[in-house]
Amino acid sequence: MATASLTKGANAALAGTSVELVVDARGTESDVSALLLGSDQKVRTDDDLVFYNNPSKDGVSISGKTVSVQLSKIPRDVASVVVVVSADPTHPDTVFTTAPALTVNHRNSESIEFRPPDFVSRETVVVLAELYRRDEGWKVRAVGQGYASGLGGLATDYGVDVDADDERDPSAVSSANSTQPSSNQLVNLSKVENRAPALLGAARQAGQALSDAGVTGRRAAIYLVLAHDYGMEELYDSFAIQAFAERILAVSANLDDDGTVPVIFSGSREPFLEDMDLDNYRGRIGQLHTQVDWGWGHTVEAMRLAASHYQSSGARDPAIVLVQVSDEPSDKAEIRSLLQNTAALGVFWMFVGFGRGKLEFFKNLNASRSATFRNVSFYDAGKNPGAVPDEKFYSKLANGLAAWLR
Repeated sequence: MATASLTKGANAALAGTSVELVVDARGTESDVSALLLGSDQKVRTDDDLVFYNNPSKDGVSISGKTVSVQLSKIPRDVASVVVVVSADPTHPDTVFTTAPALTVNHRNSESIEFRPPDFVSRETVVVLAELYRRDEGWKVRAVGQGYASGLGGLATDYGVDVDADDERDPSAVSSANSTQPSSNQLVNLSKVENRAPALLGAARQAGQALSDAGVTGRRAAIYLVLAHDYGMEELYDSFAIQAFAERILAVSANLDDDGTVPVIFSGSREPFLEDMDLDNYRGRIGQLHTQVDWGWGHTVEAMRLAASHYQSSGARDPAIVLVQVSDEPSDKAEIRSLLQNTAALGVFWMFVGFGRGKLEFFKNLNASRSATFRNVSFYDAGKNPGAVPDEKFYSKLANGLAAWLR
């Protein structure tokens, strides 16, 4: 049998009409479930949570650690199917350290394997993979994202109405006690638990990284600028940009009270701005970027929009603008000028590079002694930030921010 491997964030086309997803929990007492989601990344009804007490729905069935999907039987209003592994609720202290592995069998002779990085933040539920429609076919995306909210918290985030006394996942009830701020946590994260429980683990991890970097009790408005160049299409299609934006939202939850991140798409001379928040973040990047034409360059136009929006907001806290870049800009002199002009406004620019382009301009912004920008840092996240473990990703961001915030 031919076997292919996927890394975190990667995707592959599925052949045939029948798919079998086999989970290897690798020693962790756990349950497997699936969620049928509409285009808004929410369930249509509570019955779209397929688990041991509701083992089949519209072409998706569960048997032990195996999810069987009849793609031809999935209704058209289902845009994706998410495969989830959760710690056994009858063992309250169970968490994932060794990540579960997945084998996807499609057709008669092909399989796809995915083994995500192991976990370090007491994750109790893992979104392991997602099947999603692409044109007239289906693809599988390797997700491997862990959360500390339990199955109940994750299901709530996808729109399932989980009763507080629902015995399917006791962690959904007891997790409220875990959101009180500890001595090394920046803020109370109850807003995350109440509005986006699936992000709770990521928000805790981001807060820990900020604390480790010496940034405690600081407030800042967070902006996100995303490159919408032609070379980024694959990363948008694979949901790598969505996952990256969710990580930034988790950082924002520790620094910005309103849990909202203005997202700006660059690539054309008329950048596009909309908000992403704890209520609408599921699938938000996909919803927004399809409204934007592909372009090239023009990073400075998006940066100007971020600076203008911040000034107009009347905010007293400083602004941190995370600018995702994928290649050398066409407007280098204008970018340098903008960086100098915004230094006194309380705006910090953090360029996060990933993709396949050249990034020397951004790497070398502070290389010259005569042109040092004190309000600038750069982090190279490689070709795909999804391959960077959460702990390392948040640590790199936090250390970059710390030099300016302290």
